[in-house]
Amino acid sequence: MKYIGLFIKKLLRYLLKPLSFLPAIVVMYLIFSFSSQDGVSSARLSRMVSEKVVVTADQVLEKGWSAEQIAAYTEQIHYYVRKTAHVTEYFVLAVTVAFPLYVYGIRGLWLVLLAGILRFFCRSGRIPSVFCGGQRAFCTGCGGGQHWHTARHSVGSYCGIYREKNHIQAIGTP
Repeated sequence: MKYIGLFIKKLLRYLLKPLSFLPAIVVMYLIFSFSSQDGVSSARLSRMVSEKVVVTADQVLEKGWSAEQIAAYTEQIHYYVRKTAHVTEYFVLAVTVAFPLYVYGIRGLWLVLLAGILRFFCRSGRIPSVFCGGQRAFCTGCGGGQHWHTARHSVGSYCGIYREKNHIQAIGTP
């Protein structure tokens, strides 16, 4: 009985280990689909999220804001919601990439260095926008051009890498 359980454990580990990359692939697909949106669709989506944030704040804080006040606050936070979304999506990507690297036994500095390949993905994140709706490959409307845009992505990805590295160290090495 002991050997059957051990066999099943090894078999599941062998079969499930490659699937640890699946969340990272899904997140990469989502990032490329967001990047392929034209400016109008992207702005509409982030304005919708901003409005939901303001309406939720109005309800939770019981402020009783009018529709005009909600629209004004939505416009005030729209830029910050949009830029925070850039950092957040690459944070999630870093966590989903760092986990399978850890599963395959890559730890410590090598985990950080190999997950640093996300830097390349951050730079290539604007590639789909070249092929749709007349957008340029360089995101000039992001507060400083392509380098700041890539820097936001990189900050999110490196924060995610270090978060995953520290979380793994906290739970211990098997």
